Amino acid sequence: MSFVQNFPFFTILMCLLAGVICSILPKKGARIVNTALIIVTCIMSFVTLMFTIKTGECYVYMMGHFPAPWGNEIRIGVLEAIMATFFCFIMLLSMLGGRKKLDEEVEDTKHNLYYILVNLLLSSLLALVYTNDLFTAYVFVEINTIAAAGLIMIRQIGRTIEAAVRYMIMSLLGSGLLLMGICMLYDLTGHLLMSNIKDSIAVLANDPSYHMPLMVTITIMSVGLCIKSALFPFHAWLPDAYGYSTVSSAAILSSLVSKGYIFLLIKIIYRVIGFEVYKNSHIMNVLFVFGLCGMIFGSVSAIRENDIRRMIAFSSVAQIGYIYMGIGMGTEMGMIAAIFHIFTHAATKSLLFIAGIGITDVSGFNRKFIELTGAGYRNKIAGIGFTVGSLSMVGVPLFSGFISKLLFAQGAVQLTGKMMPTLVCLAISTILNAIYFMKTVIRIYTPVPDSKYESIGAMSMKLYTVTMIGFVVLNIYLGVNSTPIVDLIKQGLSMFS
Repeated sequence: MSFVQNFPFFTILMCLLAGVICSILPKKGARIVNTALIIVTCIMSFVTLMFTIKTGECYVYMMGHFPAPWGNEIRIGVLEAIMATFFCFIMLLSMLGGRKKLDEEVEDTKHNLYYILVNLLLSSLLALVYTNDLFTAYVFVEINTIAAAGLIMIRQIGRTIEAAVRYMIMSLLGSGLLLMGICMLYDLTGHLLMSNIKDSIAVLANDPSYHMPLMVTITIMSVGLCIKSALFPFHAWLPDAYGYSTVSSAAILSSLVSKGYIFLLIKIIYRVIGFEVYKNSHIMNVLFVFGLCGMIFGSVSAIRENDIRRMIAFSSVAQIGYIYMGIGMGTEMGMIAAIFHIFTHAATKSLLFIAGIGITDVSGFNRKFIELTGAGYRNKIAGIGFTVGSLSMVGVPLFSGFISKLLFAQGAVQLTGKMMPTLVCLAISTILNAIYFMKTVIRIYTPVPDSKYESIGAMSMKLYTVTMIGFVVLNIYLGVNSTPIVDLIKQGLSMFS
């Protein structure tokens, strides 16, 4: 075994150990450890990606080299490696972009706790990406849930505590359904490893007496993960959770946490249930319908908002709807579009939240649109970042959102019954996106002759500026050089099967 093949396991273990180390460190030490950890895991994930691309095949890493059922294992292919690399990079930019606000929003005595939660969250995301064991996935789902709730409520204001409680209630409901589904799968197959379960289900699917148990199991697991990823209409917890937490927490929660659950669902579809068995259960049709509803109702809710951060939060409901619409198409092209949109949304939503905080800071810390007039001139880098993110979400060419919508449209024309609903909802959602995002861009670039708020220069916030540039470059890169990414997604999906 090549030494590089150990990297995925090392990254998960390092994140867990870093959480322990940060518990005894002061604020500065915990911050250094967290930043170094994210950089190292990003590099190791990228090296793993290069290794899987070079070999052209996936591999299984058995912890302690004990085979199932005594041992546990993780499975690494191109799709897992690129997802892990992307998650680490987005988390790094999100933490750097919100560092200054973290000092203002979180008490000094709780900073090391904040970094502990971030380390645990990263470990759980990496574990969800790599694991080949369903029960291990459930354990890290719970770690992810607890860490995310902590990141919401660590900013001690009434709204964050309420949002965290609401998040925990909904998230635990989803976790409970997922656990029930795993228990039922174990009862049906006698296995917890994904590959072994898939082999057993392939046999059971041909037996009519098992059709109903399989249908119930698939439904329960799917609903559980839909709740946890805030698919419409299970999104009631999302606006407050994203809207009132710290800016780094909002960026991480919106761009990464929900995507980890969606990626787990994709793994279950391909590597646990089997794509054809899952498609024949018609659950995909339900996901497709709720995805379309999320696209429209999420955008309508965003239009009605007068708070910029809650508007961005409601936009996430619409974007999650896009992803589920792609999954619900039930085709390879639809799945490729959904996975690419995971990258698009992660890169763009973090940019919007971090740019949004820069806009509100130069507007007397007001989040109401009327107070944001001219903010793009007072904080130029934040204005540019918000404009780029808005253009991407609308789907303007040269930005990542355009490629996502193009892929969804290409996937739609290959279908008969789902083509018209997809294209119509894509068009309506794009118009709605333009209404609330372009309205905000126009507002922040409307000149104010005598502004009562002070301007801020890019040189006085160098780290913030570097973060904005990183997000903008990433968005443009995904928009103008999408072909290699799409090819890697295709290669990764073929390994999934």
